[in-house]
Amino acid sequence: MELQENAALILIDQQKGILHPRLGPRNNPEAELRMLELLAFWRHTARPVIHVHHLSRSPDSVFWPGQSGVEVQPRFEPVAGEWLVQKQVPDAFSGTRLEEDLRKAGIGQVVIVGVATHNSVESTARTAGNLGFDTWVAEDACFTFDKADYFGNARSASEVHAMSLGNLHGEYATVVSVKRILEAG
Repeated sequence: MELQENAALILIDQQKGILHPRLGPRNNPEAELRMLELLAFWRHTARPVIHVHHLSRSPDSVFWPGQSGVEVQPRFEPVAGEWLVQKQVPDAFSGTRLEEDLRKAGIGQVVIVGVATHNSVESTARTAGNLGFDTWVAEDACFTFDKADYFGNARSASEVHAMSLGNLHGEYATVVSVKRILEAG
């Protein structure tokens, strides 16, 4: 496992709305600290950082434009030279120039962190893998929320997180810890 010199860190949906209590119980309370560790490492090693922000098409979303939930959390504010991708659906590749921009920059490896594991993280990682990018998902730098399964059974955020990572690992992405990523860099 080797982290490429130009591996891109894709930081998904670190906006104020993701902290809204109406989203319910979440897992991995240390996730933001792990995201910040990777962000600091990427900045220190001058690797590309891509901030993905959600601008929802649904007025009842915590990411509806024009209200505070769409604003970036101050600790994840992009700095000069970092990319910004604005998406309207969970997949950061859908309806954006992300694939084109990664290819133009000669980037073949992406490391995905953020929220929610079962939603934007999983859909973005699936597409990245399908497009042929060497895709890593940092399992401890993502989190999600309690959710009922298709049959109406309540699932804890930890169960939803684990299943989502299980869906990705070995097929669309390599699921790995932040510690392993830092050791590979």
